[in-house]
Amino acid sequence: MRYSKSSFLTASLALLVLLILGVAQHYMQDSVTAANNSRMVPHFEVDPFWPQPLPYKWILGSAIGVATDARDHVYIVHRTDEANFGRTEIGIDNGISDCCTPAPPILEFAPDGSLVNAWGGPGEGYTWPATNHGIEIAPNGNVWIGGNGNGDSHIVVFTRDGQFVREIGLPGEDLHSNSTLHFNQVAEISIDAVANEAYIADGYANKRVAVLNVATGAFKRYWGAYGNRPSDDPVTYTPGEPLPQQFRGPVHCAEPSNDGLIYVCDRGADRIQVFRADGTFIKEAQIAPMTVGAGATWDIAFSQDDDQEFIYVADGSNMKVHVVHRDSLELMYDIGKGGRQPGLFFGTHSIVSDSEGNFYTTETYEGKRVQKFAYQGLRSLEQLRSGPAWPEDSLLD
Repeated sequence: MRYSKSSFLTASLALLVLLILGVAQHYMQDSVTAANNSRMVPHFEVDPFWPQPLPYKWILGSAIGVATDARDHVYIVHRTDEANFGRTEIGIDNGISDCCTPAPPILEFAPDGSLVNAWGGPGEGYTWPATNHGIEIAPNGNVWIGGNGNGDSHIVVFTRDGQFVREIGLPGEDLHSNSTLHFNQVAEISIDAVANEAYIADGYANKRVAVLNVATGAFKRYWGAYGNRPSDDPVTYTPGEPLPQQFRGPVHCAEPSNDGLIYVCDRGADRIQVFRADGTFIKEAQIAPMTVGAGATWDIAFSQDDDQEFIYVADGSNMKVHVVHRDSLELMYDIGKGGRQPGLFFGTHSIVSDSEGNFYTTETYEGKRVQKFAYQGLRSLEQLRSGPAWPEDSLLD
């Protein structure tokens, strides 16, 4: 077959165009990759000496809540029942050895990690939760506590020193995600100081977000996934299939941002849903969407810049903290992995940040501790790698 000169020129030009486009696409992809890698993200190092040793031979059980107050004091709630300590084992204050005894349920630490106060447990005039779960500090210093045990369909409020203030909701009630009289197994509590509203992740049995007046405890509103009316029917989640229209649960956090949005952890569906304060759905994203069982989105905290540009997501199933861009809900990098050394996690349960940009985590299951991650400023993403938040000269390839 013979080719004309014009056909040859046409083919050559076409090939040249393809080559140019290919080179251009290559450079564009490289430019996008470089731009992403040069994005500035927060950097942390674990503080292995925080908190300071506890007095009185105290040790922690499953630590399932953490909060900070206006003084950057850190409060944790942990479980003190026998199932969390194994009193028949050597070392648990049973006459066999010299150590140890469970600390009181509520511990307050100063910024340097020294213990300031400790209190909590059953008492006269209120119903202490059967299984402690979740803690929040109100602007006036009051301590709000939830629970996810049998009969925990209420919230208890105390002063900073442990004096009983009020009980919100009726203890001992069954699940009812549309009740305005009680909750059912509250996972977490967050307070919007400007609006004077408390957001209740309600939670383990109910499947909703409830909103209360902080001053009076009165119900104001509530909603389910996508802003739907919540339902108590069973909900399943299968990776790769359409996401459920109700919360899979547990609804494990409901955190207000400074710009008036509410970020909700639907743990069992590995997702964060974002709402306006009136319950209007805005958007959602999944984190580690192949996670089944206990799920991936356990709790969140915001970075302390004015725009709260980043979210720190506690993931107790995958034993990590995910650093996520708040606006796009894009995963930037991960902190930690499974383990018991400082900077690693076993059951990353709750997370909170302080005014200095540090964050604190608690661990459930056999983790049984609180850790501090000290803010080291912003770094380009290409300078960081996922893994333990150790000083760089201690990391081995």
